[in-house]
Amino acid sequence: MRGSTAGLPETLRVRHNAQYYAVLSILDTLFSSLVVAPLVIGYWRSVWELMGVYVYPEDELLSACISTGLGIVGHLFFTLLQRLFERYLHPDRGRILFYVMSRVYTVCFAFVCVNGWRGPWLLLAMFTKNELWSILTPFIVGIVALAAMRGLRNASAAPFAVVLDTAKGYFEVPTMFRVAMSERTSLYILDCLFSVLIVGTLVVFVWRGAWALVDIYLFPESEKWSAWGSLIVGYCAVAIAFLLQPFMKWLCDRITGVSRVLVADLFLILSLVGTVNVWRGIWNLLNLYLLPDNLELSCWLTHWVSLTLLILLGCSNSLLVRGVSIDAEEPAGKCVVFPCYYLRLIFHEQKLKKLQSEQNKTELDNVKPCENNHVVNEQYPQTLQVNHKVGDV
Repeated sequence: MRGSTAGLPETLRVRHNAQYYAVLSILDTLFSSLVVAPLVIGYWRSVWELMGVYVYPEDELLSACISTGLGIVGHLFFTLLQRLFERYLHPDRGRILFYVMSRVYTVCFAFVCVNGWRGPWLLLAMFTKNELWSILTPFIVGIVALAAMRGLRNASAAPFAVVLDTAKGYFEVPTMFRVAMSERTSLYILDCLFSVLIVGTLVVFVWRGAWALVDIYLFPESEKWSAWGSLIVGYCAVAIAFLLQPFMKWLCDRITGVSRVLVADLFLILSLVGTVNVWRGIWNLLNLYLLPDNLELSCWLTHWVSLTLLILLGCSNSLLVRGVSIDAEEPAGKCVVFPCYYLRLIFHEQKLKKLQSEQNKTELDNVKPCENNHVVNEQYPQTLQVNHKVGDV
């Protein structure tokens, strides 16, 4: 999942003291874990379950195939046409138009993302036995393949990523090989196909395997205990990952090459354990406690509440699973920093506006004396001319 990795300059840390920055970092972590993550999970659960309710509920295979088709076609559509969206849906062409159409884009793309996961997930569950080795095999293949391609970070999701609804890069969908359409159209299309079909499917393999393993080993006899246990394990793993982040950043600052990639991947696996368990726990608890006798109403409730709150908070793009990230692509220790910037970016933007306002005021104050001197100089010859005429008289 693409997060707000770019956009938080180091000047934020420099302009504020360490305590101030630490408080903002903690608040961002809590916001991502306790607000954004439950809302994102609630939305995904609602669309996933509602597809099962409305789209051929009596034929699971056909329903899964429709979701798969929607996911593939939709991902390719939004990936291939991203430059077109950037060109014609821009605030400079109309802020109201941009705001409305960008949110429509998010709603449509989020629907595509959920179906892009639901289809392969259900197909994998139908054509593999619910046994340990049939679950482990795709899981291990997915982990190894993603690690070999340096794409393990793509298995990350909320609470380890927050994507703001900012105009810059709103429609950007990075591909695996970073081929630009302007270079060669055929290679760009192949890059998009590889990113959607291969990388996306491997990520689903990993998630489905991890989820199913928890189903097997964590209180399999009690759905309620299993859900609560998953939630507790997930948030404990999330807390450990965030607490380890400063040390991991320090370590990755001092190692390079393959060693740095391996360390980053091990850290990402720990975050994956936390992410999957948090998603599984919240998802199953919603099924158990939120109108359990009326799944349809429960899903519609979580759908609109989650979507509305995320749009109002300005981070509805956190719903999207799009683009391909490369492991350890960022320099030094930044490769293990989770993109959970929210308050830090907001305060940074306010600080920049304040500094810009002060700078403009200073420049204006410096210009005024010059203008006054210019006025005096213009009047001075007139005074001389008047004096000269008086002398003549």
